[in-house]
Amino acid sequence: MSSPYPCGHFAAIHDVQPSTTEGCVECLQMGSPWVHLRICLACGHVGCCDDSPMKHATAHFRATKHPVIKSFEPGETWGWCYLDSTMYDPVPGPTPRRHIAPPIR
Repeated sequence: MSSPYPCGHFAAIHDVQPSTTEGCVECLQMGSPWVHLRICLACGHVGCCDDSPMKHATAHFRATKHPVIKSFEPGETWGWCYLDSTMYDPVPGPTPRRHIAPPIR
């Protein structure tokens, strides 16, 4: 039986808990804004997207080689495999109930 996923990395994802529900882990620490959030489906790290100034989700992939992220935005169910440059929708995983905006500084 073949997998419905476009690459084997999606088949290897498992349930994760978000490292935070407050926003991008690194942006919160450094006081940087973000645009949208992504969650690593290997460890639950929450990082900011590539439209954000610091691109922490991609930096997390480069540091850890965890290949699959999922949008961590309400109503979005898509995922992305960095290694195969492949998107898939829907991907199971945590989704916040509301958009998580950066703190006002």
